Amino acid sequence: MADNTAKQHEEHLSSFCPRFHTAVEIIGRRWSGAILRAMLAGSTRYTDIACSVPKLSDRLLSERLKEFEQVGIVERVVIPETPVRVEYHLTQKGAELEPAFQQLAEWAEKWIELPPLPEGVECQESFLEPGEGR
Repeated sequence: MADNTAKQHEEHLSSFCPRFHTAVEIIGRRWSGAILRAMLAGSTRYTDIACSVPKLSDRLLSERLKEFEQVGIVERVVIPETPVRVEYHLTQKGAELEPAFQQLAEWAEKWIELPPLPEGVECQESFLEPGEGR
């Protein structure tokens, strides 16, 4: 029976899959997961996304949003107002990442330990060094 289970697992997950590799490379780049999580939580404006992710530089946020656009995860919408407003929306392709992010969040909650906070600090975000947050 154990042999059969191992065989099923091997069939399910081969040692290398180019599609899986590409997907992990897209969402696994520096800050990509945090940006997508902010967007899955409802952030659409550049400044909202930037404020949702402590320590994220403007250059890197701009770069990641362009990459997400290129692969069809995010759509950039220009709203012709005065002043012009730009919003970023997840496409269906991007929105379908939500179950994977939810499962990863559950795994992280169970298995990832955070360092203890210093006395008087109430959350991880406030543990940033001066000038690191937004």
